[in-house]
Amino acid sequence: MEASLAFKKRVKIHIGEIYTSSEPTIIETLLGSCVSVCLYDPKKRSGGMNHILLPGKADLQRFDDATRYGINAMEILINSMMKLGSKRKNILSKIFGGAHILQSLGRHMAPGQKNIEFVEEFLDLEGIPVVSRNTGGHNGRKIYFHTHTGDVFLKTLPNKNFEAISREENQYSELVSYLLEKPTEVELFRRNR
Repeated sequence: MEASLAFKKRVKIHIGEIYTSSEPTIIETLLGSCVSVCLYDPKKRSGGMNHILLPGKADLQRFDDATRYGINAMEILINSMMKLGSKRKNILSKIFGGAHILQSLGRHMAPGQKNIEFVEEFLDLEGIPVVSRNTGGHNGRKIYFHTHTGDVFLKTLPNKNFEAISREENQYSELVSYLLEKPTEVELFRRNR
């Protein structure tokens, strides 16, 4: 029988964070329009999870918290799994989140949908099978990922309970937009003739 939940290590991750473990661990996070990918290696009984705010990659010249962005978060998660001894061919994935919480935006413009599309395309290109997903919709999610079994337990959060998630994601998005639009120092070089 599995060890009691009380004896497993528990880790909470937030926007831009990644955690992997080869020890029995429960990784949990709270999602709105963000997406989390859980990777699991059934041969090594190890797993990991990320928490992606935006698809694509960070402009490292202007914004240094790169793991909030999809490409960086996915590459670091996969590399962390491989450091634990996983072979890419053995890794399976599960995708969660991507709720459409900003009702004023059309679904095709919503960050949640863009996050889902990015993650699905990335995993397909990397050849990592998606064995389970719970994405989209209008509700937040709290997920609990068991790294040693690959099981994910999900609690759906009605919109009224997830204003805090929306507020946090909006604040991060506004900060990212502000930092990317903020002028940087420009150094001009004069050519010697």
